[in-house]
Amino acid sequence: MQKERHFYLFKVQFLGFRYSGWQKQPGQKTIESMLVKTLKYILPDRKFKILGAGRTDAKVSALEAAFELYLEDEPILNNEEFLNVFNKNLPPDIRVLSVIEVDETFNIIQHSKEKEYIYLFAFGKKSHPFCAPYLVTFIEDLDLASMISVAKLFEGTHNFKSYTVRHQNDTKFTRTITSCEIKENTILSANFFPDKSYALHVKGEGFMRYQIRMIMGVLVQVGKGELTQEEVIHSLSEESNVLLPYVAPGSGLLLNQLTFV
Repeated sequence: MQKERHFYLFKVQFLGFRYSGWQKQPGQKTIESMLVKTLKYILPDRKFKILGAGRTDAKVSALEAAFELYLEDEPILNNEEFLNVFNKNLPPDIRVLSVIEVDETFNIIQHSKEKEYIYLFAFGKKSHPFCAPYLVTFIEDLDLASMISVAKLFEGTHNFKSYTVRHQNDTKFTRTITSCEIKENTILSANFFPDKSYALHVKGEGFMRYQIRMIMGVLVQVGKGELTQEEVIHSLSEESNVLLPYVAPGSGLLLNQLTFV
């Protein structure tokens, strides 16, 4: 007899600074492993599995990430009470925001419509050490106007082969970015933040590993005068075999929002 199965979509936020990314890895502390460990504690002797909407890298944070819980046998009887128990047993740098029941036709990967990533940064002067988990400070002066202009070049459909690493044979390099812009940071604030900080906002359906961090790395090189606009345009062309040397640190990156169909 087939067991009854229940499906739940959770929204979650976390500070990724002390974690080795989302995905469960042997001998590493990850967001997924911490969620599973906590669920095993609050759902003793229950069979379940979880699947995330995306895999964040080491030190990357999220203001809104998501995962799906597949739970056998009995359903969750009270969502609000379950959230309270879940949060009570999670570490302080992970918080579950919401839970809704979905049906078996829902697919957290296929039904992800758009993701927005934000990269927080400052430049010109070393920031307070407490900034380290939230934003990256580039000590050199950067030409912000050039960076703002070049960021718009990433919008649209391009070949992003040069903007990922360790790809597989079936990796699809043609991706569409619906919005890419640099604005003043209004996402996070603290009295130890620099007077001026900035945020690269990137929206799209899906991204390859390191893609956002390599886009940020290119913009930093543009700001330093090490890359020209023409070189960036070429790096997005079909014939490009450019090897981009700089991946911006993970600690400045956060997943800001997920939209589902």
